[in-house]
Amino acid sequence: MKILLLRLRLIGDVVFTTPAIRALRRTYPDAHLTYLVEPHAAPVVINNPHLDQVIVAPRRRGARRLLDDFSLARRLRRERFDVAIDLHGGPRSAWLTWASGARERIGYDIRGRVWMYTRIVPRARDLRPRHSVLNQWDLLEVLPDWPRAPADPERDGVEMAVDARADARVRARLRDAGVAEDEELIVVHVSAGNPFRRWPEPFFADLVTSLAAHGRSRRIVLSSGPSDRAAAGRIAAAAGDRLGASRDRIVDLGELDLQELRALIGVSRLFVGGDTGPLHIAAATATPIVGIYGPTLSARSAPWRTTRARTISVEQDDLPCRPCNQRTCAPGDFRCLTTLTPDTVIEAAERALA
Repeated sequence: MKILLLRLRLIGDVVFTTPAIRALRRTYPDAHLTYLVEPHAAPVVINNPHLDQVIVAPRRRGARRLLDDFSLARRLRRERFDVAIDLHGGPRSAWLTWASGARERIGYDIRGRVWMYTRIVPRARDLRPRHSVLNQWDLLEVLPDWPRAPADPERDGVEMAVDARADARVRARLRDAGVAEDEELIVVHVSAGNPFRRWPEPFFADLVTSLAAHGRSRRIVLSSGPSDRAAAGRIAAAAGDRLGASRDRIVDLGELDLQELRALIGVSRLFVGGDTGPLHIAAATATPIVGIYGPTLSARSAPWRTTRARTISVEQDDLPCRPCNQRTCAPGDFRCLTTLTPDTVIEAAERALA
């Protein structure tokens, strides 16, 4: 049986599909599994041991997108898939599922797209406090001979394989930065794709200062997306001014790609960050995690992994405006994030390190 999985983006959402990949391989050990993904999130699955093939869909705009999609559709049809599972549900992934020509095409019950599928699965409401992995698991349960076993993070946690070359690059950078092997690395991710998930910069500066000051062997690495490098620089400068002679405990490794970030987190003692892709990449390691949640619920997007790996979610449970659709802040002050004080996150981080 040839199975096509489609989840084009985003990084965290692609990470959340990896338990399904493992379960499919276990249930259908002789199947040929192909994954279709866009370039930005491709590193998450490119080395997945359970996949036979990863197809990277170009992400261009305008007429070029149309040409890319028709070319991609011809390639998918030549593969002669038996089953295509649209784990995404967006317009492009739905069309590509249909265009693949697979005999069975499984997708969510979304108005305007149901005609592209042969099997329709009800879709959980976006803001419902149910984990994304469980929502995607619903699509698997219509497959023949599916074991009907519930999704279990103890058995099927998220995964992202370590890339050996990326791991070697990270270890070399750490040596060049003067980081000894016996020092405790703490990764603090200060970036977010939108302002609704961005904890205030002064709070991050307080966090970094405290973590660096309370452990002589600690070294703090700030990570960010390319567009937030300036923010990371400002946070490092603010914390460095407070640390004075100890400012060298903040380590600048430069820009990291996703595979390098995965390797770095894997050799670190702690990861702290908001509900973004790097948080879920961290979940693919055994490294303790402190997740900072604003408008999203940890019940829906907390790291999906074994309880043996320490995970602490920090969020405001008593705000009536949570969760929200992240289009407009009704109170206008992003209070789900601005009322999460640095002391709260610092306490959680120290507890995770204990």
